[in-house]
Amino acid sequence: MVAEVKNLHGLSGEIEQMQSVYRQQREAFALHPYPSAEERLDQLTRLKEMLLAHVDEICAAATADFGNRSIDETKIMEIITSLEGLKYNAKNVRRWMKPQRRAIGALQFPARAWVAYQPLGVVGVIAPWNYPLFLAIGPLVAALAAGNRVMIKMSEFTPHMGALLKTMLAKYFSEDQIAVINGEADVAAAFSSLPFDHLLFTGSTSIGRHVMRAAAENLTPVTLELGGKSPTIIADSYPMAEAASRIAFGKCYNAGQTCVATDYVLCPESRVDELVEAMTDQVSQMYPTIRNNPDYTSIINERQYSRLQKVLADAKEKGARIVEINPANEDMGDTRKIPLTLVFDVRDDMLIASEEIFGPLMPVVGYKTLKDAVQHVNDRPRPLALYYFDYNDQNCQYVLNNTHSGGVSLNDTISHVGVDDMAFGGIGPSGMGSYHGHEGFLTFSHAKSVLRKGRLNFLKASLPPFGRGIHNFIYKLTLK
Repeated sequence: MVAEVKNLHGLSGEIEQMQSVYRQQREAFALHPYPSAEERLDQLTRLKEMLLAHVDEICAAATADFGNRSIDETKIMEIITSLEGLKYNAKNVRRWMKPQRRAIGALQFPARAWVAYQPLGVVGVIAPWNYPLFLAIGPLVAALAAGNRVMIKMSEFTPHMGALLKTMLAKYFSEDQIAVINGEADVAAAFSSLPFDHLLFTGSTSIGRHVMRAAAENLTPVTLELGGKSPTIIADSYPMAEAASRIAFGKCYNAGQTCVATDYVLCPESRVDELVEAMTDQVSQMYPTIRNNPDYTSIINERQYSRLQKVLADAKEKGARIVEINPANEDMGDTRKIPLTLVFDVRDDMLIASEEIFGPLMPVVGYKTLKDAVQHVNDRPRPLALYYFDYNDQNCQYVLNNTHSGGVSLNDTISHVGVDDMAFGGIGPSGMGSYHGHEGFLTFSHAKSVLRKGRLNFLKASLPPFGRGIHNFIYKLTLK
């Protein structure tokens, strides 16, 4: 039975068009509910060709949306990551599609059992503004590999990328296969209310709650990729210059506007000054200037820029010590650029301690023992990512065993997200469900259990009346 879309009076033209696209995809899926491996591979190939043919346009759209977006960051974090995911899915989709044989018990003998992976139908994807291409293409690839049709709602904060992706996809796919929906918050709210077969949302925890409520009206299963305050712990014995290099990589990319970027650093108390010096040296090498440096990305818009300034001002007013790493001592003017800023003496009543930062502000908290650092993490909501710097295997295992997070990188930051053979997802306030790799295929598939019996029917011999020898034989065989 095809799910119904509520028709309400007074809907905007954008919402009516979105509902029409949804119905088209529903009808198309009903006519062709199980695309072959060849069809899925063809779709993945077309996506790859699309990305490769529009590299310059993608970079230009990202820069137009951000004010300044590093071209190399766009190529590395948006385009190359998307292409790697496409390659991985194309390589494995035939194997993933094969039914998996399962064992049967004594009561089912003789029979065969297997699990068949069936496309869900029409999948909704709500993409965020920070990596608008990668976080639209990644779920799209997984959903296509699983045989679905897909609608993507792009963020209203990245209109250039939204318009470009809509134009690009229209050249390579019909709208009843893949559709891009643009529009403001009212369109996004209506999108999350559609009766999708699965809905994946990437964004803030607060908006994630609204999305989940809307999906619940249709009993639509959701995957929520949220965020939180991802900690980095530096072990007492770890080389500080090396830690600074790897932390700066993850924190400065996209000016910290990354859901898995380091939110705060837990550093041994005796080495805090060493960390400041090492971070200053590292950032100065990466960005000797900031204001007119095309490699340093701007904050996406005035709203987010003002939010970060408010968070920083709140910390200052409440006694925090601020160290801004601005090598050329530049005035940023109207560039919406914020230098990497270390914040010390952070208290729990500060906004910077309670809210996800999502920008180039980084609290540094001193700790006495590793146990204290782990306790600090566990006293707070479970984060999307956790980073620990230590070459001691025993200590690494202690941190892994005694903390919860969506994912972990040891001796690095953010890199685990790019491993296509691992699931990506949060836990608790940082999200639910996962995708990437095989887990993405499973997320967008229904694992249908199938039992098949042949001509022999041993069940007939065990039917009532009970108390016969066959029943005693079954009990002796199984009740032990």
